[in-house]
Amino acid sequence: MVQRLTYRKHIRYNTKGNKQRKVKTPGGRLVFQQLKKKASPPLCGDCGKALIGIPCLRPKEYRLLKSREKRVNRAYGGSRCASCVRSRVMRAFLIEEQKCVKQVLAEKMSQSKEKDAPKKKKSKA
Repeated sequence: MVQRLTYRKHIRYNTKGNKQRKVKTPGGRLVFQQLKKKASPPLCGDCGKALIGIPCLRPKEYRLLKSREKRVNRAYGGSRCASCVRSRVMRAFLIEEQKCVKQVLAEKMSQSKEKDAPKKKKSKA
């Protein structure tokens, strides 16, 4: 006959925060063991993918970590993934290049206007 088990804590309902596992003790008894909630991985703020190198913990457990364990040693280390950081850097670089190209074109246009404009003769009055 199977041994009946009762919840060890005050909560008597099968809720998502009251998960149990059957464990046999060294004394031969069958008891419930309290399980922790599964933690979701920290996600990238841009693309939503899981961040590599950062542990999947419950929010309370993150407090106990050292600061070097909470992030990756890179710009935007704990909030953005490597591919999103790469695309941000690339976008910023291309925007700066575009500004330089615009400035060079504007200078060329102003020089060509100065050459094309005919010189006016001064009239004596």
